[in-house]
Amino acid sequence: MHHIAVLPGDGIGPEITREAVKVLKAVGERHQLDLVFSHHLVGGALLDAQGVALTDELVEACRRSDAVLFGAVGGPKWDHLDMPDRVDHALIRLRQELSVYANLRQFRLYAGLEDASAVKSDRIAGGVDFIILRELSSGAYYGQPKFREETPRGRRAVDTIEYFDFQVERLARYGFELARQRRGKLTSMSKWNALESSRLWRDVVEEVAGQNPDVDTRHEIVDAGAMNLIQRPAEYDVIIMPNMFGDILGDEAAVLTGSIGMVPSAEISLDGTSLYEPIHGSANDIEGKGIANPIGMILSAALMLRYSLDCPDGADVIDRAVARVIEDGYRTADIRRSPGQQRVSTSEMGDLVAAKINE
Repeated sequence: MHHIAVLPGDGIGPEITREAVKVLKAVGERHQLDLVFSHHLVGGALLDAQGVALTDELVEACRRSDAVLFGAVGGPKWDHLDMPDRVDHALIRLRQELSVYANLRQFRLYAGLEDASAVKSDRIAGGVDFIILRELSSGAYYGQPKFREETPRGRRAVDTIEYFDFQVERLARYGFELARQRRGKLTSMSKWNALESSRLWRDVVEEVAGQNPDVDTRHEIVDAGAMNLIQRPAEYDVIIMPNMFGDILGDEAAVLTGSIGMVPSAEISLDGTSLYEPIHGSANDIEGKGIANPIGMILSAALMLRYSLDCPDGADVIDRAVARVIEDGYRTADIRRSPGQQRVSTSEMGDLVAAKINE
């Protein structure tokens, strides 16, 4: 029996989460998986109901689960709030409470979506299929001191980048493990020509690389890597990078896939309960219109099967089902580029993927 905490959240979160659960149930029936879902409010929805965006009870419910399926949080309704009451802080705190340390983002351009990619066809001719593994527990977002002040020279702000060697080492080891399961190539991106924290990053990754001689390892300066990622995406397999760089390049790379709505992610926990969510936000401007792309969320559920529920076959089934639906010409609004492609709603896309699984 697998217990899954479902946190739909705000904006389009409930719409896309509903489709992911629909697909997971179809996989459960096919593979005789006993999946138990518990549904919880989080973010703005919980704030409106109980006056707080994340409760201790919800944290415990997530900890007791085998995995967490997370939609999105936030929206204009709550943007006026300051930390720590901001709705988006609920996700940050939940990551901390679950001891999440790595964000795995999977980028793939499915056959038939070449016309939806923002990159010229000659750049993607070799294919797009790589993982960005972002360190998620430290770096500029968590470093101290962090402050703003008035000075005689003007207003001043300070953010600190801090990394310990063990934080880099555990991410690197996981990256090498993933590379070994895929095509055996690992690229480490950092800013080692300018930042001391990145020089430590490079040194530690090189030490771990020495223990993994079967994996082809290279180092790239992140600004050059950002360009190469778009110009030569087929060269990459697994890419590891510090927190802030992973945040930025993870969104940049989404343009290769046709839409940010196509990209899933897994947030890997040290303690066992990992969190799965698409990389896009709550997209409140299209909430309730039935046009959101649920594929990123559905593929996040596939990552859950692979990395938390020990069902890689189920993950493969979802991946093949998505590929077949796209091959058949079905598209949500964000990836539809020609009249010959059949436009479908959020729920219809979920129905199509579930039907392929049931076949």
